[in-house]
Amino acid sequence: MLLPLSAPHATRIDFLPECPSTNSELIDRAAAGAPHFSVVATDTQTAGRGRLGRTWVAPPGRTLAASVLLRPDFPADAWGWLPLVAGLAMARAVREVLPLEDGGLVTVKWPNDVLVRDKKISGLLAEIVPGADAAALVVGAGLNLSIPSAELPTDSSTSLTLEGAAEPELLDRALAAYLRELGSLYAALQAYRGDAEASGIRRAVSEECATLGRRVRVTLPSDETVMAIALEIDAEGRLVIERDGVDGRGAREAVSAGDVTHVRYE
Repeated sequence: MLLPLSAPHATRIDFLPECPSTNSELIDRAAAGAPHFSVVATDTQTAGRGRLGRTWVAPPGRTLAASVLLRPDFPADAWGWLPLVAGLAMARAVREVLPLEDGGLVTVKWPNDVLVRDKKISGLLAEIVPGADAAALVVGAGLNLSIPSAELPTDSSTSLTLEGAAEPELLDRALAAYLRELGSLYAALQAYRGDAEASGIRRAVSEECATLGRRVRVTLPSDETVMAIALEIDAEGRLVIERDGVDGRGAREAVSAGDVTHVRYE
């Protein structure tokens, strides 16, 4: 597939007719020396990976899977912002291709899901390239393009065409918008050596994060599940929560990894 809209926004872009995992493919290429902002994409991913070891399953030809290689030269303790930056870039791309009167209907759920009308349309996964000569990580994104309602993975999912996007060149238009936004946001973070506050990245992500101010259920890596209020995203990209307490107020803590569910009803 030719990608004339997307190609100018990548150092190199390869579209594969089918791929088990674009992240795995690009990790292998990164270890072999692929340059910064190389992209591997497909519309048929057969063994995609999601967060927390989940699989990413989608009907052939109806989703975009795209992985981008980043080689940051700022401190590794700021790398936690990169999946958040990618989520923001995808939210802006989705907003661009949808005919929505209210752009605020497209939001980010911490740490890196994109929602339309509170339904998931995209998920992202960042993975460090093992054994690379230079520091590198791959950010993978899955975007539901034209999945009909009967084939959606969950009742809380949606796709671009279900939300009114026109199908002609949809994959290329969506990918081009995502790569353009990701490149711009990454450049801002890079210019300030990973300082999310000085670069404005922390503010930008927080403004579009639907998780903040919500009651949430958080499953921590230890498998402990807590109920809390999401307060803010801190300077390191962690979600600051206030746990439920006996007297109505609980302890505050910063969560760097976990599965977050927005609580609608109790």
